[in-house]
Amino acid sequence: MAIISNAVTIADAGAFSASLGSMVLIKTLTASSSGTLSFVHGSSSVVLDSTYPVYLFKFINIHPSADDAEFRVGFRDGSTAYDATKTTTAFECFAKETAGGGSTSLAISAGADLAQSTDFQNINAANGIGNGNDECLSGELFLFNPSSTTFVKHFIATCQYYHFENYATNDRVAGYCNVTAAIDAVQFKMHSGNIDSGIIKLYGIKDS
Repeated sequence: MAIISNAVTIADAGAFSASLGSMVLIKTLTASSSGTLSFVHGSSSVVLDSTYPVYLFKFINIHPSADDAEFRVGFRDGSTAYDATKTTTAFECFAKETAGGGSTSLAISAGADLAQSTDFQNINAANGIGNGNDECLSGELFLFNPSSTTFVKHFIATCQYYHFENYATNDRVAGYCNVTAAIDAVQFKMHSGNIDSGIIKLYGIKDS
């Protein structure tokens, strides 16, 4: 099979390729009634430095022990605490699990915004995940150039989860760690209770 443009063959079978960058699995953590899940550079085979310009965390079936739970992230900037100063913004959309779709919304989630705060950031904005046997959260978070000592460190998170009041909810959170120190560790936890079960995978992404 060939790729043809304006009657000219520009690539034949097996001859066309494009470099889209490579994604390398660095570490997988599996929750089991876990208070926190932490990815610390230099510990347990975790890499979180200039090896990769972009890091990606994948959340798979994150199930909380407590109902109406908020899944959170914190960043460490060289100390022992996950308290890197952050400024963030968030919005959400949802639809009720009823005939005809029920209540719907697309709106800024002002309650999830942080303004120069050292608090953990809610990944699922200002709403809670249900803890029923079939309820969970999945999504991802990109962290850009965490080893930079010149620029702030940007991150973007997207998640889809089963709201504790039976909504399909999709939330977007983005912001930056307003520090020039390198981010050397990332921690995830619930605002209440434990991460009962679920998987978080860390990948490094190279330009080519």
